[in-house]
Amino acid sequence: MDAVLNTAGKKLKRKSQNELSRPSREQAEAAVRVLLAWAGDDPVREGLLDTPRRVAKAYEQIFGGYFEDPAEHLKRTFDDVGGYKDIVMVRAIPFHSHCEHHVLPFVGMAHIAYYPAEGVVGLSKLARVVDIFAKRLQTQENLTAQITSAIDEQLAPRGLAVMLEAEHQCMTMRGVQKPGVSTITTQFTGLFQDEPAEQAKFMTMVRGGGL
Repeated sequence: MDAVLNTAGKKLKRKSQNELSRPSREQAEAAVRVLLAWAGDDPVREGLLDTPRRVAKAYEQIFGGYFEDPAEHLKRTFDDVGGYKDIVMVRAIPFHSHCEHHVLPFVGMAHIAYYPAEGVVGLSKLARVVDIFAKRLQTQENLTAQITSAIDEQLAPRGLAVMLEAEHQCMTMRGVQKPGVSTITTQFTGLFQDEPAEQAKFMTMVRGGGL
């Protein structure tokens, strides 16, 4: 029985992005027409004639993260930093993503801090990593974990802290309809995970209190 279950489990494993069969642009536009009709409008009226093309083009941009590798942006580090080994923080990185449950936006800020081990990475690269993962269907929890994992694996810092705070339109536009509610997620590794004082230092810096 265990062998049968194991075999079935392997068959049900999610395919990687490279194994997925991507529909054609024409199929994507046809799907948009179906949704427009299902919503109660006429997809062939003048104002909507070009909407399927625009939606497909917009999806290429807002979900472009599926076709980028964050590791590529973290490969190059700089060792000539005068022996600097203290905390490096990039605060208030704007991002927008889409909830995988309702395909509605959630928008917010990411805060990233790390203690360098061998060298430092270009500051813009951390923002790139946030964008790449944000431009996929997400939950905020998974987005936080993916950003943390990518940076931790590539830089191997002595400690890493990631905090995301965002407002979810699936809570604002539908369901409980509560605008202004923020969701905060955090993940810590190394020094930040082991030492509560380092977490407190990170939180103080996030809130603009300096050191």
